[in-house]
Amino acid sequence: MADIAIRNVKKDYGKTAVVHGVDLDIKTGEFIVILGPSGCGKSTLLRMVAGLESITAGEVAMDGVVVNKLEPRERGCAMVFQNYALYPHMSVADNIGYALKVSGVPKAERRARILAVATTVGLEDFLDRKPMQLSGGQRQRVAMGRAMIREPKVFLFDEPLSNLDAKLRVTMRAEIRRLHKRLGATSIFVTHDQVEAMTLADRLVVMNAGKVEQVGTPAEVYGRPASRFVAGFIGAPPMNLVDGQVVDAGRFQIDEHRSLFIGAGSGMPAAGRKVAIGIRPEHARLVPPETPHCLVATVDFVEELGASRVVHADLGGIAFAVLFSEPTPLVAGDRVGVELPSEHLHFFARESGRRIDRHAPFVVTPQLQEA
Repeated sequence: MADIAIRNVKKDYGKTAVVHGVDLDIKTGEFIVILGPSGCGKSTLLRMVAGLESITAGEVAMDGVVVNKLEPRERGCAMVFQNYALYPHMSVADNIGYALKVSGVPKAERRARILAVATTVGLEDFLDRKPMQLSGGQRQRVAMGRAMIREPKVFLFDEPLSNLDAKLRVTMRAEIRRLHKRLGATSIFVTHDQVEAMTLADRLVVMNAGKVEQVGTPAEVYGRPASRFVAGFIGAPPMNLVDGQVVDAGRFQIDEHRSLFIGAGSGMPAAGRKVAIGIRPEHARLVPPETPHCLVATVDFVEELGASRVVHADLGGIAFAVLFSEPTPLVAGDRVGVELPSEHLHFFARESGRRIDRHAPFVVTPQLQEA
């Protein structure tokens, strides 16, 4: 197991910058999930840790040793790929034990270790089969077993569940989490799937356009998003965001016809400030449209999710979602009122997109100052 320190790591392909100075400390035995949309640089960052991509600038250190110039096999990492990367002509046993064979481990010891690993990942009855005779989930277990048998200091997962169907992804998430708990190895898992990220991570690293937007536990990232991007990316459905301007203490102006009265004690930014307010769908309330100080919306459709349902509404050109646990009689075209409880509001600077701490005195900084 290893501590990993990533210091101002950058990656350029010619004149195109892909990763823009990432800093991250990963503790021994921690399960880190790097989350972000396609093209944000998360897989490139993982491959730089593995040694499969050169580092343009910055350093990656493991247990205090800078590994920038070490070959992948010298770093003590094992990688599990999205496409499994199995040898199709080899049996499950030979795929799992290939690294031991090339290292010259005696056959008897090799067989014992292969059986032990195969039992751990539930493949002890499939050792003689070829990859083409296995399901997608079984192939992924072979890939995991091949990584495990090397007894690496670090496990690296590059979107390993993307090719599996929805039901199998749920099963494999649980297996990966149990495996990590059993082995206690340092793990970095890359995904664009927020459900995978939230269920697997000790800490999340949310990336956007080659930069780290936020690092924190899943609860911290969901409950206090550091930026408008994180607020809109995390959550299903994501946080509702409404642009406007603070008019005075307790009043938020959306446009010339609509204001939202939030309350002077809500910690709103200073008057005149252009901000976006955010609220999670489960915290917004639907009320009769004649309710004083509510915003009037029109129902677009109701999305049934089994244990819950989401009312999608049009708030005068602004898409807005409200999550319910109880059944609702609302249908498309119904007029409803929307209330945004002040205790659940989030504030973001319009220009920078960064979070404004509602519990601290408002101070204009270069990062938050609006034009």
